Amino acid sequence: MNIKLIAIGKTDNKALQSLIDDYTKRLSFYIKFDLDIIPDIKNVKNLSESQQKEKEGELILAKITPTDQLVLLDENGKNFSSVGFSGELQKKMNSGVKTLVFVIGGPYGFSETVYAKAQGKISLSLMTFSHQMVRLFFIEQLYRGFTILRNEPYHHQ
Repeated sequence: MNIKLIAIGKTDNKALQSLIDDYTKRLSFYIKFDLDIIPDIKNVKNLSESQQKEKEGELILAKITPTDQLVLLDENGKNFSSVGFSGELQKKMNSGVKTLVFVIGGPYGFSETVYAKAQGKISLSLMTFSHQMVRLFFIEQLYRGFTILRNEPYHHQ
């Protein structure tokens, strides 16, 4: 299985980017992983919230193939413990999913078109985090999930 994380806008915090790079490298020992950054939309001041979501949605959906399984990182999604999330990853691998795509939306969330295409939603927390930190937290949880599946000592219970 391949895993892809799509996110809107670059990470401009060098410390966060360094940590994202570190966990991305660690994750590569377990699975093929790609971080796909969609550049921020230009002239957002001239767009309504819904227009911005629509434009971002078009860019997100252009990165997805019909066979990809799409999961949105959304505040209203399902919550998992780290062990529970690793179990979900195992289920996806066992079910033969070729490419699992997770998406972090823009500042206003996702368009209705993106919600309609999604096969699931996951919430990392009831708290609000910056989109840049969510990337780090999510990639670290992917890494943690695979260390749990391999019974490696990274995760302690």
